[in-house]
Amino acid sequence: MFAVVKTGGKQYSVTKDTVLQVEKLEGNVGDKITLSEVLAVGTKVGAPTVAGASISAEITAQGKGEKVIIFKKRRRHNYRRKNGHRQMITTIKVTGINA
Repeated sequence: MFAVVKTGGKQYSVTKDTVLQVEKLEGNVGDKITLSEVLAVGTKVGAPTVAGASISAEITAQGKGEKVIIFKKRRRHNYRRKNGHRQMITTIKVTGINA
């Protein structure tokens, strides 16, 4: 069975034992978390969420994602700005889908 879950403003399709990298969630490595914003479970689609459905997951890592370079330039004005950003991410492993 699969489910579509929303976290960090993004939607992810998950099954049991799926490993995801999502935006930072509170908790330490090894903590169990519950994602309650489930948009679909199997063929059942919520409006906007499925009532009573949740996703059980375990935090496997906390860290930073890939570096994103932001470069701004205006031609013929000698204007150049370079900036970088690394988003904090949480790696989770789905342990169960509760419909």
